[in-house]
Amino acid sequence: MSDVGTDDGLYGQLDTVLRRSGLRARGGVRFGRTGPVAKGCRLQCVVLVGHVGSSHWPHFEPFLAGYDGPDPLDAWSKQVIDPVAAAFCGVALYPFEKPWWPFQRWIGWSEGLKASPLGILIHPEFGLWHGYRAALGFDVPVKMPKPTSSPHPCDSCEDRPCIAACPAGALAGGCFEVDPCRTYLAGEPDGDGCMAGGCASRNVCPVGERYRYDQAQLRFHMAALTLPNAG
Repeated sequence: MSDVGTDDGLYGQLDTVLRRSGLRARGGVRFGRTGPVAKGCRLQCVVLVGHVGSSHWPHFEPFLAGYDGPDPLDAWSKQVIDPVAAAFCGVALYPFEKPWWPFQRWIGWSEGLKASPLGILIHPEFGLWHGYRAALGFDVPVKMPKPTSSPHPCDSCEDRPCIAACPAGALAGGCFEVDPCRTYLAGEPDGDGCMAGGCASRNVCPVGERYRYDQAQLRFHMAALTLPNAG
């Protein structure tokens, strides 16, 4: 990563525009003049785009109600973020589209996050209640917040309540296994348990409790987990 940047206010402007849709600029990575090429553009940096808690949900939910296609959250993300990229002369890169960009590496460089036993990146403030939807790439340097590094919250968690709370035993080996989870969810009574109230293991994590997703959002993500192509 390069330390070169220009104090042009672009990062702040992006954050302001993204917040109108419940999203945020969440740090980024500077490559300098030897960055990757995306959509014909030699990138000098990427700005990560994501949400915190249910910040985006009031904006996404109306879209969801009128949408009849696959992958509604991905479709909404493109509808919101593509115009932002165009307005700021950047390119939008998505974790759900090929080529597969190294989002987890970028997030690690930018915010220093590591995976929880559930496989979800855990944030020291937001816990498991956050996400990344895109990266905005630019062929000019952009001054961004300095990369952060915080202790991994799971390293100081002696009880590991997430492992014991899983009714499917999907964390018994110390990391999340999707097949036991899906099998359990398929036989779970309607209106009860994880499908209705969200993943039991995720819910008991003590980090970032105040950012916990709304009930409708929890049900949306649980339904997505049970789809055959969910990962």
